[in-house]
This record gives sequence, structure tokens and C-alpha cells, in this order.
Amino acid sequence: MLMQVAEFERLFRQAASLDVDKNDLKRLSDFLRDRLYDLLVVAERNAKYNGRDIISEPDLPLTRGLQESLQAFRRLDTRLALTPVLESMAALPPLDLEMAEEVRALLPELAGALVVAYAKVLKELDPALKNPEPAHHERAERIFRLLL
Repeated sequence: MLMQVAEFERLFRQAASLDVDKNDLKRLSDFLRDRLYDLLVVAERNAKYNGRDIISEPDLPLTRGLQESLQAFRRLDTRLALTPVLESMAALPPLDLEMAEEVRALLPELAGALVVAYAKVLKELDPALKNPEPAHHERAERIFRLLL
């Protein structure tokens, strides 16, 4: 898992006043792992296009919205550990290029930014939502797959 249940619950509560539980954690961990990988695949392509043999921070396709979610996550003053992020991604196909240390260090914050964005998308889909059901998660995941 990318984060502890308590961290997960607190982030959703702080980001969008949503109550989630440990049953949602596996689903979200898989979602985060896959979206982080998607970002890195595009970053790898950008690095190769620019003639680099390492993925650096400017290679990451951070949209304005994702940058704003990153800033919102940082304001929550929450720290996620790097090791669980890297361990979860180890199950995916390896990238051709290595990540620069600053990219590796940024991965937990990017995971946090994706949690913030995901929680806000759930709230946008249903402003009265308090406890997301599987159908809410499915809709949010489809939206992210379209955009990331």
C-alpha cells in the first residue's frame, strides 16, 4: 500500500471533506501507482525527445491543475514515505531511463497531489457526497484515465 489507512482517511477529509475507509485504500493505491507510472512513461518520452538519458523534473507532464493540487497537498503539511511508492511501482514494467534523484524524491508528493485531485473530482461529481461508493470511484478513475 502506498500509505497507511489513517493518512489516507485524513487526506480525503482535509482535501474534500470525504469519509473513506480501509476498503477504499487498495483501490486508491492501485489507482495512484498506475497514474504515477503513466506520468513517468510520458516523462521518459519527453527526456528521450530532449536527448537526455535520465528523467528530470521538467520532463514530468505536470498540468496547471496537477501543480495546484501539488501545492494544496504541500499546504496540508503531510509527508508520505518514498519506499511504499517505489515498492508499489516495482510490479510494473521497468522504464528504459532512470529517474533523477529530484524526481524520485518528488514521487510521494505527486502521489499526495493525485489524492487531493482525486478527492476533489469525487466532490465535483457529487457535491453532497460524504462516503464514496464504488460507482463514485469508477467515475473518477475513468475521468483520470482520460486526462492522464
